[in-house]
Amino acid sequence: MRDTNSIRGYQRSNRAHELTPEERALYDTLELERMPQHVAIIMDGNGRWAGKRALKRFLGHQQGAESVQYVVETASRIDLPWLTLYAFSLENNLRRPKTEVSFLMKLLKSYLISNVKRMQDNNIRMAYIGRTHELPQEVQDTMQWAQEQTAKNTGTTLTLALNYGSRSEIVDSTRSILRKLIAEAQQRGISLEDMLAAEGGDLALEHRIDEDVISANLYTAHMPDPDLLVRTSGEQRISNFLLWQIAYAEIFVTDRLWPDFRGIHLLEAIAEYQQRERRFGGLGESSDEDLSDTFPADAELARH
Repeated sequence: MRDTNSIRGYQRSNRAHELTPEERALYDTLELERMPQHVAIIMDGNGRWAGKRALKRFLGHQQGAESVQYVVETASRIDLPWLTLYAFSLENNLRRPKTEVSFLMKLLKSYLISNVKRMQDNNIRMAYIGRTHELPQEVQDTMQWAQEQTAKNTGTTLTLALNYGSRSEIVDSTRSILRKLIAEAQQRGISLEDMLAAEGGDLALEHRIDEDVISANLYTAHMPDPDLLVRTSGEQRISNFLLWQIAYAEIFVTDRLWPDFRGIHLLEAIAEYQQRERRFGGLGESSDEDLSDTFPADAELARH
């Protein structure tokens, strides 16, 4: 688990005046020292939003892309360091109709091209996670272009999870570790088995493969783990998103469909997050329960 509290100092955003009056009023109630460093969002409900209005699904996706703009700009105005959006899952790529996948790819390309200027104006840096090498080449080219155009920005890092699946990420991490071990053994001119045996066998494996090593080989190695996971549309599931990274994240579920989600709703999720006590497996600060009389004294145990 990464410590995110030491990443930056806490100060009121100098862009708070750019928030809407409603957003500003809520932002001013938030505690700076308890602001999340990384918010991840499962954007769900585009199809249902369209269905409720008797519209084609693609119109729901288009409206969802507009919601991304609103939420990202609010995130940048409150100096949220990291925002990760689940944009297109590995399962979407495999199980959705080809016509819908093709439209989503065109929408992604269009979004990047039309919004780079707004990203520059808002000091937003683009990044991606997932098996992006499997996406159409023209989409990859546009993604790379947008990333390069925003690489020098220093504000919010907007990460799009594209052709992403958390289980596949863990598989890819394991493969990466194994490849590095094999390459090291080859460089030393010995077999992998002999290299590990020389380092103590099982003890070598414990040293070379632990939680930190796995984390360092995930797609997200360069970012802190999410503090807050938001899920829209009311569904009570994680959908194979950042399974390793959200081990201690707070989860906020809203019935609001993604196309109706705005910056104010991001702030509401953060306000709810600040009402929770994060314990990371320990006891809360308010817990002062004395257990000294619960078990027999050592001397009494020794008599039995």
